[in-house]
Amino acid sequence: MLGFGLTMPQAALAQRSRVRIGGGQSSSKPKPKPKPDSKPRSNQKPAPAPTPADQTFTVKRVAFTLIGVQGGTFTMGATAEQGSRAENDEKPAHRVTLSSFCIGKTEVTQELWEAVMGSNPSFCRGTKIPVGMVSWNDCQEFITRLNQMTGLNFRLPTEAEWEFAARGGNKSQGYEYSGDFLIDFVAWYEENSIDRSITLTKVFKPQDVATKRPNELGLYDMSGNVREWCQDWYGNYSSVAQTNPTGPTSGSGRVERGGGWGSYANDCRVSCRKSNNPDYRDSDLGFRLAL
Repeated sequence: MLGFGLTMPQAALAQRSRVRIGGGQSSSKPKPKPKPDSKPRSNQKPAPAPTPADQTFTVKRVAFTLIGVQGGTFTMGATAEQGSRAENDEKPAHRVTLSSFCIGKTEVTQELWEAVMGSNPSFCRGTKIPVGMVSWNDCQEFITRLNQMTGLNFRLPTEAEWEFAARGGNKSQGYEYSGDFLIDFVAWYEENSIDRSITLTKVFKPQDVATKRPNELGLYDMSGNVREWCQDWYGNYSSVAQTNPTGPTSGSGRVERGGGWGSYANDCRVSCRKSNNPDYRDSDLGFRLAL
């Protein structure tokens, strides 16, 4: 027997207990730290789409610029700022998501058309005036030749791309016209494009591109000057949300947008829709490029 009234086995057990408790040691392994969750939290927003760079091209010494438009989601059609002027074919308003793209800073000018096609069909002539008297089919021929000359893939904008760009893309301030609530600041239309050199009658004419204010993206004449062909067949809207819509697969008319120098103000609104037969030509009907 040892001191403190303990037998040998009891003393050894007490000694082992003192080491385990009094020394703060433990024979069990420490628990591993939890790994951080690699999945994004539900409240994290996806990264915004990249904005394409603005690009300037030259064909036979004629330069033209396309503006990069960052992709995004917007409400297409009869939105609140269009008010009672919105027409039935602008309804229902619906959500559309678009990938990034590029679109012409201005409408295609007569000098660019002539550089590509070798002729000028316009009724009112001027190198910086937008080309007119071109059908949708004519535009396709122009684009085919331009692509052969440049090795690129220019095209007409889809109707959704056109409206998104006209509204100012992700920089939109919600204007009724492209760039303002006051049409005279941003558009040539039937009230301000009168040919003052002719006094006996009211005659309208197109104007040089980029002589009114640009919209939020730096695009000119999305409202007014010439009506603009889009790629899509014309059709009714759906309330279903869409991603990169391209319109109906067939139809009788191709979409035109934006109004022209002979149009009423109502036809120059960013949501207003018109259409015509693909072989239709008019002096205030032109287009702008997309890429």
